[in-house]
Amino acid sequence: MSRSWAEFLGDNSEPAAEEEGERTGWFGRLRESLATSRRALTQDLLFDPADEASWERVEEALIKADVGVPATVEIVRRLEQREPGSEAELLDVLEEVITELVAPDGDGRLAIAAVPSVVLVVGVNGTGKTTTIGKLAHRLREHGRSVIVAAADTFRAAADEQLEIWANRAGADFVGAARGADPAAVAFDAIEAGQARGRDVVIVDTAGRLHTQTNLMEELAKIRRVIATRLEGAPHETLLVVDATTGQNGLQQARLFNEAVDVTGVALTKLDGSAKGGIVVAIAHELGLPVKLVGVGETLEDLQPFDPGEFSRALVSSE
Repeated sequence: MSRSWAEFLGDNSEPAAEEEGERTGWFGRLRESLATSRRALTQDLLFDPADEASWERVEEALIKADVGVPATVEIVRRLEQREPGSEAELLDVLEEVITELVAPDGDGRLAIAAVPSVVLVVGVNGTGKTTTIGKLAHRLREHGRSVIVAAADTFRAAADEQLEIWANRAGADFVGAARGADPAAVAFDAIEAGQARGRDVVIVDTAGRLHTQTNLMEELAKIRRVIATRLEGAPHETLLVVDATTGQNGLQQARLFNEAVDVTGVALTKLDGSAKGGIVVAIAHELGLPVKLVGVGETLEDLQPFDPGEFSRALVSSE
């Protein structure tokens, strides 16, 4: 069953009928967005299990879809164990194996049980970080959570203005600071405001570019330390926003950010129009990071909770 926003946010209530309808429409958009990746993965396989060249074509197809070498090796190993006897069986088993690899170890939900919960959002500039925060804030408000959005990216011109516009659209409180202010202090102030106002969730935006990569990672690590000092157990969720079109570069970004701030989940954006949908598998397998959100466009409905079976079906199945 597709993961609804209600389930993703840990609500006990059943998803509303309109949300169920939205999920049905979402699968169609996801399949369309993964069409290029699906063709790269399934076209011209001409599979014969007894033919070594057939297995080489499977490997090449997985690499072409940006699954990455380590995940490709693991997928082929599992396929060989299950001995598919035809191309149709191969694709069925491939769908099962990819689902297994991208399924999170836990329940895959957003960790917002604490009050307030702090969601730290990281990622390089241009990945869709600000719009992802705005859409997430909107969904949280739709599901009855009060939200504060904090603009701790104090280095980029107009970063706080853009985030404030999204906060207003979502009906969320906004905490910002003058350009060049200490980002960690902004995060600290936002948590204080969240506690004082009785808000449920504090979402902290961060810079995606400083003078050097080392500076950026040190600044993010500092923000995380300050958040942890201000509120025990925080940040409760650290989301990394990755642009799917960057492929294996996105995997390297995930590796570096994870080392700096202990990423708990990935929001994969811009999955539409990319032949690199396999990056989901690479991130999950190589780094052990769960993909929690996927985006395929600019509208609110185009950011949805990640469902492993739904993703695998859209990536592999012809139906």
